[in-house]
Amino acid sequence: MLTTPQIIQIRKELKNSQRPLFFYDDDPDGLCSFLLMYRINREGMGVVVKSLPIIDVSFVGKVESYMPDKIFILDVPSVQQEFIDKVKRPIFWIDHHKPLNLKKIKYYNPRKKKPDIYIPTSRMAFQVNGSEDDLWLGAVGCLADYYIPDFLEKFIEKYPNLLSKKEELPVMLYERPIGKLIRIFSFLLKGDNKGVYQNVKILTRIKSPDEIMEQTTSQGKFLYQTFEKLNSKYEKILNEAKKAANKSKILLFEYTEQDSSFTSDIANELSSIYPDKVVLVAREKSGEMKCSLRARINIAEKLAKALQGIEGYGGGHPNACGAVIKKTDWEQFLKNLRDEVK
Repeated sequence: MLTTPQIIQIRKELKNSQRPLFFYDDDPDGLCSFLLMYRINREGMGVVVKSLPIIDVSFVGKVESYMPDKIFILDVPSVQQEFIDKVKRPIFWIDHHKPLNLKKIKYYNPRKKKPDIYIPTSRMAFQVNGSEDDLWLGAVGCLADYYIPDFLEKFIEKYPNLLSKKEELPVMLYERPIGKLIRIFSFLLKGDNKGVYQNVKILTRIKSPDEIMEQTTSQGKFLYQTFEKLNSKYEKILNEAKKAANKSKILLFEYTEQDSSFTSDIANELSSIYPDKVVLVAREKSGEMKCSLRARINIAEKLAKALQGIEGYGGGHPNACGAVIKKTDWEQFLKNLRDEVK
């Protein structure tokens, strides 16, 4: 968690910013972190980091075209020193991945002092936001990142139609209305950039989850209908993925959907259905296999070993990570991973 001085500092920097630029990860944790921070001043522009989970020099153009006075980076695992040096602006980075040591940047990561602690970025963003009206955004971001927030009981009291009691995470995520809202947030980040930014712009104006879930406003209805179109694709792919389950320790599912990526969503749901398996979901695109891995074991360590000698990269949390493997090395990677899982 952020300390009180850190909360005060970040909030002050944001309130005094006339033109903030936000970079955030393309999952519900990153999206909710952005919404929570944006709603403090309702000023600035958000940029989804979709291709690779890193802020490098390719993002300098975004900075120069918008000309922000400050930059806030949320839930992005890596930032290049070269980017920091080139943009020459105050940067505030809130994250919960493996800590990095960089210069000329304000860095907030609870793992710097406690390496094994797990606090989603949206939980810290809600500390900075502090508004009870945005409690639901904090809950969506935290639960989506498989973290039960300390304010869950307060959320249940305020939104019993979304969650009536505290239960096991898989139950809350896949059998309760809050889980559907989380999936909506995830799916609104899929597709072409124009559509994604339209969805996010509308989300910045949504005041209550009922606007979306009950479609009580035209804006909420639009977001819900956008979700429904994508969800029909997702359900078809998920049904195919379930057929891949067999006696093998690894549940491997490969697909080729080109318009939208559902790898992390499918991997999460398969992992809840088959908790004892190592889940590997891979989407083929442009000569690469884009993967999501989930497991009860430390799959990040096994992934790192399986990538040795392979043209590809990957990493993440101990039980949930991602990877991109060249198609030409795919079979060798699978062999390496199977050897590690044994």
